[in-house]
Amino acid sequence: MHRGITILTYQIRRNPNVIPIKSTLFYSPVNPFTRRANGFALFRLLSFTPVHRRVPDPDDPANLMKEDGVSVCSQMWIENFREPDRIVTNLTSYLRRFELWVLAYQKVCADEIGSYMPRSSITRSALEDLLALRNAVLDNRFKWGARLEFFIKSPKDKTDYESLSKRKIKAILTTTQPAPFQDKLVQEVLFMILEPIYEARFSQKSYSFRPGRNAHTVLRVIRKSFAGYLWYIKGNLSAILDGLKVGLVISALMRDVRDKKVIDLIKLALVTPVITSPVDGEEKKKKKKRKYQKKKVLAEDEPKPDPYWLETFFGFAPEEAEKLPSWGHCGIISPLLANICLDELDQWMEGKIKEFYRPSKSDVIWNSPEGEAEQGNTSWPEFVPTSGPDKTRKMDCIRYGGHILIGIRGPRADAATLRKQLIEFCDQKYMIKLDNESLPIEHITKGIMFLDHVLCRRVVYPTLRYTATGGKIISEKGVGTLLSVTASLKQCIKQFRKLNFLKGDREPDPQPCFRMFHATQAHTNAQMNKFLSTMVEWYRYADNRKKVVNFGSYIIRGSLAKLYAAKYKLRSRAKVYKIGARNLSRPLKERKGQSPEYQNLLRMGLVESIDGLQYTRMSLIPETDYTPFPSNWRPDHEKALVEYIRLDDPKTLEEQRSCIGEQGLVSPQDYISMLVWNYKRNAIVMDQLSLVKSAGSNTEGDHRLLLSSNRENYDPNSKEEEESEEGLHASQI
Repeated sequence: MHRGITILTYQIRRNPNVIPIKSTLFYSPVNPFTRRANGFALFRLLSFTPVHRRVPDPDDPANLMKEDGVSVCSQMWIENFREPDRIVTNLTSYLRRFELWVLAYQKVCADEIGSYMPRSSITRSALEDLLALRNAVLDNRFKWGARLEFFIKSPKDKTDYESLSKRKIKAILTTTQPAPFQDKLVQEVLFMILEPIYEARFSQKSYSFRPGRNAHTVLRVIRKSFAGYLWYIKGNLSAILDGLKVGLVISALMRDVRDKKVIDLIKLALVTPVITSPVDGEEKKKKKKRKYQKKKVLAEDEPKPDPYWLETFFGFAPEEAEKLPSWGHCGIISPLLANICLDELDQWMEGKIKEFYRPSKSDVIWNSPEGEAEQGNTSWPEFVPTSGPDKTRKMDCIRYGGHILIGIRGPRADAATLRKQLIEFCDQKYMIKLDNESLPIEHITKGIMFLDHVLCRRVVYPTLRYTATGGKIISEKGVGTLLSVTASLKQCIKQFRKLNFLKGDREPDPQPCFRMFHATQAHTNAQMNKFLSTMVEWYRYADNRKKVVNFGSYIIRGSLAKLYAAKYKLRSRAKVYKIGARNLSRPLKERKGQSPEYQNLLRMGLVESIDGLQYTRMSLIPETDYTPFPSNWRPDHEKALVEYIRLDDPKTLEEQRSCIGEQGLVSPQDYISMLVWNYKRNAIVMDQLSLVKSAGSNTEGDHRLLLSSNRENYDPNSKEEEESEEGLHASQI
C-alpha cells in the first residue's frame, strides 16, 4: 500500500495530468453513497502501476525484417524486366536486406533437413548468427571454404569443433568435405540477386539452367521451327562448363553488373582453392569381403535419400544434360555464370542469323522481308523443300548447356563458312580450340542426334484437294517433307545396359534387378511403376513414343520376373508370369497357415496391396503429344511479369481509354461525367424554358433547339464539370 502511494506521488509530481478532472476513478456520480464502488476506485488508484510501452530491442534481428523476402525478390524481378538494358551499379543495398538472408536460410535448410522451415520457427540464436554472417560478408571478413570457424552452422550439425582431436582436425583440413552451410547461404543470396538481372537479358535461344525451360521445350522448338532446314551443325562446347579463366568470367559478369562488393565476392569464390582428397592411382585397393549391412535408421532431421526409381531415371540423362558446371566455391551460381559467359555466343549467333537471312518470293516459307512471319506451316509437309538460288536462305540455332544445334537452309558452303567463323569466335572469346570433327556438318537425311532424339526427314505424298475455276474439285498427289523427332532406341538400350538391366545389343536380354532383392513385391512394383511413368513423360514428344516405352516396359518386366524367379525359387520367368500374371500383380509367395486366395486375404487386410506393372500392352501407352507450339513462346513467369509491367504503365491506361472511345463504349468515369452533365443540363433547360415561356415562345422547335445547343456545348474535361462531379460524389457519400 505504501509502495502504491509512493509511485502515485512520484507520477503526480512528474506529470500532473495523471489525475483526470472529470473521472469516475475517485467518485461514482451514479451512486454517491455506495462505499464499495468508491472504495474500490480509490484502491485501484493507490495500487496504480505505470504502464510503459515496450521499446523494440535494437539488437533483435527480427526487427530488421520490414517485409517478406518473397516480395523483395518479386520487386527485383519486376525492376529488371522493366529496364532490361540498364547497367546495375548498386547491388550492395540488396545484399544488406536481411529478408533475403532469412529466405536463403529457409531454402538451404529445406535442402539440409528435408522439410520447409517457416520464419516463425527460426530461433533467435540462428537469426543472430545469420546477421553475423551478413555483416561479415559486408565487412569483407567472410572466407569461402572455411572448415573449422563458422559464423553459422547447419541445424543438424551438432559437432563441437573446439573439442576435436588433432587427428580429426587434420582429416577435416586435408580431405574432401561437403560445402559449408554458410557458403551455401551466401551462394543462395547471390543467386537470388543475380538471377533476375540476367534472366531479363539472356537470349531466347538458350534453354539450359534456366527457370521455365527444359529439354522438352527444346524438342518442341525443333519440331516447330527446324523443319525447313537441310544442313545441321552440332557443336559440343562442354569444355566451357569445366571451367574458364577467372578474368573471362569476371569480364562477362561486368558487362551488366558494376557493383564492386558482389564482383569481389564472386571473384574470391573462383580464386579460393578447393581442398580435395589426394588420389593415389598406383596403389590398388584390396578387395574386401562384403559384410552384411544393417538397415540405417535415419535421424529425425535427416533427409531421406533419393528413391531407387529416381536414381535409375537419372541414369537416363542424355549426353547434353549430364554435365553440371561447378566452378570453385560458387556452387549453385556456377550454372548461372556459365550461361552468362555463353550468352555472348548466343548474341553473336543472333547477329549471324540476321545477316544470313535472304528471303525469296518464290519460296513456300520464310518469304517475307522481316523474317519473323512464317508463310506456311514449317512443321507440316513443305513442298519442294530443296535448296538453291531461288530458295530462301535462312538459319536458326538452339543451345542447351554446352551443346549447340544450328540449322541452315542453303548450300553446304554456307554451313562450312559459318563453322569456320564459329571456331574463330570460340578461340578468341573463350580460348578453346575446336576443329571440324567437334563441329560436324550433317544432312537431314542422315539423321541428327540431339537430346537422345533423332531428327530426320520423311518424304510424304499427300493428296491435294482444291476448287478450280468453275467450282470443280480437283484431287492430285503432291510431294512434301515431314520433320520426324523420334526417340533413339539405340541410346535407350545403351542406357539400360549402363544401369545393368540388360546385356547384348542385337538381342537384348533382361538381367535381374538384384538391387531390389530384399524389398517386398509391392514395394518393387511401385518403384518400377514410378520409373515407367517418368520414362513415359520423358518420351512425351517422340514420334515413336509407344514403341520405345513398350520396349522399356518389356525390359523392366523381364528383369523383375528374373528377380522374382531367383528370390522365390521359381526357376523360370514363365512360371513367374503364370503365378503372378502378366503384370506381376498377384502375390508370388504364400504364407503358412493362410488361405491362398489373395482377394480374401486382401479384403481382410492380411496382405499388402500389390499394384501391377503399367504399360504392359501397347494400347495402354499414351499417344505422342502434338500440341501446337506458339511462335513467340515464353515461360509462364515471364509472361506474368511482362503483363504486369504493361498494365502498370500509364500509357496502357490511355490506350485503353482511347480504344473505348473509338468503339463507342463508355468508361465508368465518363459515365459519372455524363450523369453530372445531364443533371446540369436539365437545370439549365428548365431555366431557359421558363424564360421562353415568359417571352411567349412555346413552340416545340424552340425547345429542340435549346436541347441541341446544350448537347453540343458539353465538355467532360472542363473545370466546371470536374467541380460538379466532385459535388455529385460528395452528395452520394
